[in-house]
Amino acid sequence: MLPTEHQVLRTDAAGMPLEWIGLEQAVRLYYTEQVAYTCGSPLYRMRGGINARTGLQSRVEVNSIIATHGTRQSRFNDYIPPLNNTTLFRRDAHLCLYCGNSFRECDLSRDHVTPISQNGEDTWNNVVTACKRCNNHKAGFTPEEAGMQLLAIPFTPTHAEYIFLKGKRVLADQMEFLQAHFPRTSPLRGRVGHLCTDRASTLESLLRANKAR
Repeated sequence: MLPTEHQVLRTDAAGMPLEWIGLEQAVRLYYTEQVAYTCGSPLYRMRGGINARTGLQSRVEVNSIIATHGTRQSRFNDYIPPLNNTTLFRRDAHLCLYCGNSFRECDLSRDHVTPISQNGEDTWNNVVTACKRCNNHKAGFTPEEAGMQLLAIPFTPTHAEYIFLKGKRVLADQMEFLQAHFPRTSPLRGRVGHLCTDRASTLESLLRANKAR
């Protein structure tokens, strides 16, 4: 069994990823009989009280992936996830998409490819991760105007991709399950299971996937 900081991936009955939940919420779903089936590996084994009639102690084994009753797939057909820096930086593998170097989150910034001052929008398709130096150098210009090459095309994550980006300490079986729901040309495919791969291989996978997307 693993430490309790690991999250459980919850899906609907059709297997569509919904959200990450904690141990307590997962146990509650088991006890209220909302779990349709389970996937992945066992994470936790929780013991409860003693049944007065049988004398047996209740036990719940929580898997890394649990499916709950009901389907919600239609709600994600035109889903646009909320934009925030943490998931943006994870989308771009913590690389500056101008100089190609890897940085800590505190040294990164959100750059608008078409600047707000030029009627650019604050949307996934118009923002990329940039180190503060490159962002300051680009200033209020487009990459072409600033003479800077954009190394990968920004994209809006699907719901499954966004769930992956929000995950903390994602386990191998959870990664494999989420990857099965990624678009075939998803730039994230090259990073599943290797969030901290070397800069060159990560950048290469982003460039290759973005060309095909």
